[in-house]
Amino acid sequence: MKAIAPIALFVYNRPYHTDQTLSYLQKNLLAAESPLYIFSDGAKTLADKASVEAVRLVAAGASGFKSVKVIERDQNMGLANSIISGVTQLVNQYGSVIVFEDDLISSPYTLQYFNDALIRYANQDQVMHIGAYMFHLQDKSLPETFFFRAATSWGWATWARAWKNFEPDIDTLMAQFDAEKIRRFSIDGTMNFWKQMQEFKARKNNSWAIRWYASVFLKNGLTLNPSKSLIHNIGHDGTGVHSNIEHMYSVQVAQQPVCFYPDKIEENAKAYHAVKHFLRNRKGGFLQRGIRFVKQLRAKYVLKRG
Repeated sequence: MKAIAPIALFVYNRPYHTDQTLSYLQKNLLAAESPLYIFSDGAKTLADKASVEAVRLVAAGASGFKSVKVIERDQNMGLANSIISGVTQLVNQYGSVIVFEDDLISSPYTLQYFNDALIRYANQDQVMHIGAYMFHLQDKSLPETFFFRAATSWGWATWARAWKNFEPDIDTLMAQFDAEKIRRFSIDGTMNFWKQMQEFKARKNNSWAIRWYASVFLKNGLTLNPSKSLIHNIGHDGTGVHSNIEHMYSVQVAQQPVCFYPDKIEENAKAYHAVKHFLRNRKGGFLQRGIRFVKQLRAKYVLKRG
C-alpha cells in the first residue's frame, strides 16, 4: 500500500469549530497513520487576535495523528491564499493531499475513503478531485460513489498531477467559456457557479473553490463523490467569514465504510440528474428565492394596479 496522504487543515478564528473538526478527524480510521498540517492564518484585525490565539491553543493540543505540524501565519493571508499555498506545498512534498477546513464533521471512514480513492485513481488523469460531501439526494438507488463534473469544497483531496492545472487567473478562466459551457458548468442553470465567477472578477468574493472547479471543468476533469455524505458542515451558523446561516445543506454523516469505486471513468448520468433535482428543488435555493422574488414583485404590481 502506498503512503497515507497528509491532511491539510485550514483554521482561523473559531476555536469551538476547530476543536470539533479535530475531534472527529481523530476518530477516523487511518488518523494515527496520517501526518496532519494545521495552517493557522494570522489575525485580520485586532478584534480577531484573541480568537486566533485560542484556535492556536486548540491546534497545539492536537493528538492522535502520525505527526502534527502547526504553521502559524504572522500576517492574514485570507482563506483563498492560505489554501492555495498550503495545498501547493503539500502536493509538491507528498504527491497528494486531503483538505479540511475548520468546520467539518467527518465520518470515521472519511480518511479511508480519501486514501482508497487517491490510490485507485492515482494514474487516471481525468479524475482530478475527490469530494467527501454530498447533498441529501432523493435517489437511493445510486452507487456508493460516482463521478460528477462539479468539485465540492467541504472535505476534498487531489494529486499533484491534477493541482498543476489549477488556474488562479479569473480572466484566463472566463475567456475559455462560451454559452454552452456556462450552461454545463452551472448544472443546467440550477447552481450559481457562473455568477460566482463574475463576482470574483468584480471582487465581491475571494473564492479559491470556484476557480478550482473551473480549472477542473475546462480540462474535462471528473470528481469522485459519495452518494451518502461523509462530511457535515457545522459552519453555517453565522460564525464563518465566508458562510451564512443555512440549513438546506444539512446531512446525516454516513457511518459505514465505502466499498464500491467505479471502474468506468465517466460522469454518472443518474447521479447528475439526482444532484440537479436537488439543486432545482432545494428549499431556500437561489432559484426558489428568485421565483419568490418575482412573485412578490407581481403581487406588489397587482396591488398598485388595483
